[in-house]
Amino acid sequence: MKIVVSATGPGMDSEVDARFGRCPYFIAVDIKDKKIGEHKAIGNASANQLGAAGMTAAQAVAELKADAVITGNVGPRAFIVFQQLGIEVYTGRGTVRKVVEDFIAGKLQKVEGATGPGHMGMPGFGPGGGQGRRWQ
Repeated sequence: MKIVVSATGPGMDSEVDARFGRCPYFIAVDIKDKKIGEHKAIGNASANQLGAAGMTAAQAVAELKADAVITGNVGPRAFIVFQQLGIEVYTGRGTVRKVVEDFIAGKLQKVEGATGPGHMGMPGFGPGGGQGRRWQ
């Protein structure tokens, strides 16, 4: 099984990024026999994209042959892409290593819909999005 985690940095001890489409890195992790296997960091080419970052990032994750995604939040467009492709979405907080261990142990919550607004992370939108409007 392969899972992909939105991350603030390129390592397993990096924090899970609250943003999916605009996170700086994805960490792809292979899980075999309920153990963490090989993992690699992939820079998120959509992080600075003006629009549709979530959709583009979701397509990139799908190209990695992910079975599941762990992130802090996922917007509506990215969630629809995952739903259409049969990729499960889970939320988690802490380090990448911790959430992967929690995933293996069955402790993460699977989400059934978007957990954040579209445009999260853009200037003026959502947490980390500058000084403008905030979502509630």
